[in-house]
Amino acid sequence: MAGFALVFSTIPRTLRALPRVLAVAALSVLMAAPAPLALAANNSVQGAKKDEGFHTDAPYAILIDADSGSVLYEKAADQLAAPSSMMKLMTVETVFNEIAAGRVKLTDQFPISENAWRRGGAPSGGSTMFAAIHSRVPVEDLLRGAIIHSGNDSCIALAEGIAGNERAFAEMLTKRAREIGLAQATFGNSNGLPDPRNLMSVRELATLARHIVRTYPEFYKMFGEREFTWNKIRQFNRNPLLTTMPGADGLKTGFTKEGGYGLVGSAEQNGTRLIVAINGMSDPDDRASEAKKILEWGFHSFETRPLFEANQVIGFAKLFGGEKGSVALASPKSVRVMVQRNVNEKVIARIVYNGPLRAPVQEGQQIGTVKVWRGSAVALEMPLYAKQAVGTGTLTQRAFDGASELVIGLVRGAVKM
Repeated sequence: MAGFALVFSTIPRTLRALPRVLAVAALSVLMAAPAPLALAANNSVQGAKKDEGFHTDAPYAILIDADSGSVLYEKAADQLAAPSSMMKLMTVETVFNEIAAGRVKLTDQFPISENAWRRGGAPSGGSTMFAAIHSRVPVEDLLRGAIIHSGNDSCIALAEGIAGNERAFAEMLTKRAREIGLAQATFGNSNGLPDPRNLMSVRELATLARHIVRTYPEFYKMFGEREFTWNKIRQFNRNPLLTTMPGADGLKTGFTKEGGYGLVGSAEQNGTRLIVAINGMSDPDDRASEAKKILEWGFHSFETRPLFEANQVIGFAKLFGGEKGSVALASPKSVRVMVQRNVNEKVIARIVYNGPLRAPVQEGQQIGTVKVWRGSAVALEMPLYAKQAVGTGTLTQRAFDGASELVIGLVRGAVKM
């Protein structure tokens, strides 16, 4: 087992500084190839990692492990660009969420308005499920039309059926994106047709794909269906990975003149699922080959190793006014990251929370997060919870803590003068 040193770097704050983020512990590990601890790859810096020994022609690209969220490779992953039909993933996720919340049923029938038919149906000349004007189509079939056919008419009908019009639905998409952690994405319509407000990064596309895979396993099966017939017109799934990549079972391709060709794909091999997202390609064949190349490299070059076991004490958060001076922190799930095979790596893990923390603390209360770095880049972030409850301290304990914080605050203020 690889050796490691746990170094506490607790920095007390005055009470007025409570909202500030505080890193309280650092863990540095030099990874030997067979060691059980692991390193996650770059998650925040623009450009491909120089030490990866891997290159893609895609202008924007990212590869993540679906289980841990570890980033294995990235290139300009936070650059906003037109997502084209890949943003249909946001539309179908929003519909999935409405179904899960009981506000929409798969059997509900939405009308195909003249707007949906002209802008997204047969007269539009774009991707369509060929739904007949003024017909009523069950939500389940509209979802298949959006996922398998990439139907613009399907998406418009879903938007109008749920929100009344596309503008209102686009606002729903942006709101929903924030709820699931997509901080930059904005939307102007339901289908990805050219609109200056349609902007997403490949990191957000991959994050969205991971969310769909993990949150809606029953609905996710639709992405792997090879064909769908509607209005007596048989169409095949547009995702080229389904027929060229072992284990591939979704998700979505896209194209606009402004943004080029893109693809979000997922594949599972030997119990490991990877998700790739690329955008900005100039040729559809290159799009397919680059996505496949990135996935193959990921499956060949990486393996999963545990960093912390489930419920293992990872570190401690400083506690103010409690019967104890700190509270142990753990994750109910194992913290697992992907590491390159046969490579010695250094990993740094830090606990981050708003502190000092006020007592009392309940068992299972979320306190902060553990962030894992490789170099200067955040590779993985998971929530941490109190391992046990800590009650309010005695009057003497609280007075001592208050005096300590006051003295430290005064010293810090004097140093800054």
